[in-house]
Amino acid sequence: MKILAFAGSNSEVSINKKLVTFAASFFSEYEVEIIDLNHFEMPIYKNEREIESGIPQLAFDFAEKIDESDLLLISLAEHNGSYSTAFKNIYDWVSRIKGRKAYGGKPVFLMAAAPGRRGGASVLAAATARFPFDGATILETFSLPFFNENFSEKDGILNEEKRAELQAKSATVLQHFQ
Repeated sequence: MKILAFAGSNSEVSINKKLVTFAASFFSEYEVEIIDLNHFEMPIYKNEREIESGIPQLAFDFAEKIDESDLLLISLAEHNGSYSTAFKNIYDWVSRIKGRKAYGGKPVFLMAAAPGRRGGASVLAAATARFPFDGATILETFSLPFFNENFSEKDGILNEEKRAELQAKSATVLQHFQ
């Protein structure tokens, strides 16, 4: 099984990249590729740009990464209650590829981390409602609130309940493939 993991953020110090990388460790017996959205940076989507120049090759490259995978691990950054601009722009361009749904019919384990108590609840709600329309099957969701208190670079999730929750949800996701 091939797993594609990424954070919905272009921050060099993204807490969501840290979370998705840690979550990927629960899938270590499989081939896991962790990608960085900075490698898929494109001009901001607008209809006129698409008409003038077409869809950027990077959108096709991102879609190919999705298509080559059996499972997506996505941890979304929450910016003002929604997706980060970096993620949304890639999503917008990929959704313009003729004949495809953005997530290519793939199963998704959707996550979010935030420094506050809600743990990215708004972006998780938005994505859980929207992604299925664009070809994602949401298998599980996970939220890590108070990231700075609940996570360490060395040990991962420090809060035992949240660590156990992520481990259990990862196991549930894997059952989908058995």
